[in-house]
Amino acid sequence: MKIPLTGYLPRLRSLSLRVIMFSTLWTIISFFAIATIISALYGDARLKSFQQLLSAHLFSVIASVSVNEGTLAGRPDPGEVRYASPLSGWYWSVEPVTDNLKGALRSVSLGDTTMIDAPSTLNVPFDTSFQRKYTVPGPNGQQLSVVETEVVLDAENRVARFRVMGNLSEVEGEIADFRNTLYFYLGIFALGGTLINAAVILFGLRPLDRVRRSLAEIREGKVSRLNENLPLEIAPLAREMNALIDNNRRIMERSRTQVGNLAHSLKTPLSVLVNESRTIGGAEGRIIAEQSAAMQDQVQHYLQRARVAAQRDSVVFRAPVTPILKRLVRVTAKLNPAVDVQFLNYMDDAIFAGEQEDLEEIVGNLLENAGKWGRSIVRLTLAKADNGLEISVADDGPGLAPEEIKDALTRGKRLDETKPGTGLGLSIVHDTVREYGGTLWLERSADLGGLNARLTLPVAGN
Repeated sequence: MKIPLTGYLPRLRSLSLRVIMFSTLWTIISFFAIATIISALYGDARLKSFQQLLSAHLFSVIASVSVNEGTLAGRPDPGEVRYASPLSGWYWSVEPVTDNLKGALRSVSLGDTTMIDAPSTLNVPFDTSFQRKYTVPGPNGQQLSVVETEVVLDAENRVARFRVMGNLSEVEGEIADFRNTLYFYLGIFALGGTLINAAVILFGLRPLDRVRRSLAEIREGKVSRLNENLPLEIAPLAREMNALIDNNRRIMERSRTQVGNLAHSLKTPLSVLVNESRTIGGAEGRIIAEQSAAMQDQVQHYLQRARVAAQRDSVVFRAPVTPILKRLVRVTAKLNPAVDVQFLNYMDDAIFAGEQEDLEEIVGNLLENAGKWGRSIVRLTLAKADNGLEISVADDGPGLAPEEIKDALTRGKRLDETKPGTGLGLSIVHDTVREYGGTLWLERSADLGGLNARLTLPVAGN
């Protein structure tokens, strides 16, 4: 069954985690391989040295044995004190092979122990140097490594079997101790190397984190450019990002200039029409004046939409919400002294992801309508929404019927001709909020009974 890797790779979205993980894996594999190789080399060398030592002891025993009147004689001393220690695992023995030879010699370490058995020469034959090596169990559960040979001792062809035995369990224990010690210290080095490697990687990737934080600060409006004082590998990225930001700013400024030029070019012809309407007078003049005013409002409305659309995705414009709302509440209270204008703030640190003038126009239009229709209370509320901030403006006026809400958002539609205005306020609010990706709801206020205009807007950082 083939397991796709694509489903697992996205989980490793951290570059530092990827590098640390793979470098740690490589470190573990490398140290394990090194430890295994060193342990194997040491084991082979230790066993080879052990066999060579047994062979040297065998020749020493052979050189110390002779025949005296058909009996084995001699006092072999291989020069190893363990041959004199009872059941030490180090033994030697000399046994007659031919019938014309008597007696037997053995090391003190064997004591009264029965002689160590030897396998048949058919199973373990002699090699070219007329030696054979094998492993047999010994006293006390020891594993003995045996080097054996047969030697003709005199002219009468008397043959004796010489055997030297070493404690293989002891050697294997030494190898195991060496391996454990090696793995322990190499494990410490591997752990230290991994930690140092992780620290170096994290330190080396810190400039990328600085770039990330700088981009976040640009998006929040705290700075306007990336700091280019970065390592050589990352500095070009910062320069390209700054060039992109500068180009975006130039495009926006050019759009602003074009919008301003259009507004200025239309201002004079519209002013001429207004003046001519006054000269003409009468019904015709009033119609021309009304249509000219409507054209001015329409031009202003669409210029505003163009401006908002041009800066909607800007990474520069940010505005603190609370000071703006407090100022608008004070202005509304002064313009409507008979109305109690309340401000409930549940998100004091909110930052609007847009331009201050747009927020002022959105909330200013809502407060103006609420002050116009409210009888005694206008309530402005700022709270946190799921994807940004929520602003609601409620009043205790007559409110709107459900069928009137759609008309209220239509450009130039006035529900009450007795009240002053152009009918563009809610339409401008609706279009501006929509350009910023927000939403606007008109509903009846549950506690005040009038209209409740509730909207959401993006905040910096979302």
